[in-house]
This record gives sequence, C-alpha cells and structure tokens, in this order.
Amino acid sequence: MSTPTEVVQQAYAAFGRRDIPGILATLTDDVDWRFHASPATGIPYGGKFTGKKEVEAWFATLAQNDDIQQFEPREFLEGPDHVTVLGWERGRPLPNGNVFDSEWVHVFTMKGGKISRWIGTADTAARQAAAK
Repeated sequence: MSTPTEVVQQAYAAFGRRDIPGILATLTDDVDWRFHASPATGIPYGGKFTGKKEVEAWFATLAQNDDIQQFEPREFLEGPDHVTVLGWERGRPLPNGNVFDSEWVHVFTMKGGKISRWIGTADTAARQAAAK
C-alpha cells in the first residue's frame, strides 16, 4: 500500500502529464474538492466541488482559464491521514494575460489509500493582476 505522500505524488505526476483520468484514479468517488477563491472575484475555478465528475469539470475550467507553465510541489508534510504540500507555479491567465508567479498550499486528506479531500490556496491577487 502506498503512503499518503506517494499517492499525492502520483496525482501531481498525472497533473504534470495532463492526465486527468490518472488524477481521478487517486480520488475517492465522493471527494470534497475546494479551491479557496470565488468566481465572483474573477477566479473562475474557485469554489467547492464534490465527486469525480465535478473535479473533472474543475480541471477543464482550470485548463480553459490558465496556462500553467511551471508547477513545482516543493515540500511534503505528511501526517497519519493527510499531506500538506507547499509549492510554486508560474502561469498566465488566458486568453491574453501576463505571466504571474504564485506560491501555493495544498492540503490533502486521505481515506482508504485515496484522496478524499483537497483544499487549495494560492496568490489569487497575483493571478488577478496578471489578467488585467
């Protein structure tokens, strides 16, 4: 059985390959997925999503709105049933935004060897400034 960190690293590896089915395979069917930002503030992929279908749609929205050029999970902090990851990314809001850099934090909760909850935060102000 994989450790929580190994499961999270598998999900990130799939993300790097743009392999959404690979990411979904690491999730529970009833996964709770949250990105702390609001579409009302101009972050179209902010909000709370439940289940694999909604998470799949979340990734489609992310891809339609941001060109992620570099993505680096840097630090993995593992507990018995969770992993907190500190990272960095460089991206560009689509269709014609400027490049921005953002540090981020992702918190994964595990259940039965799969990701049952993900909470993400990032520098949404940097993304918004780049979109103008």
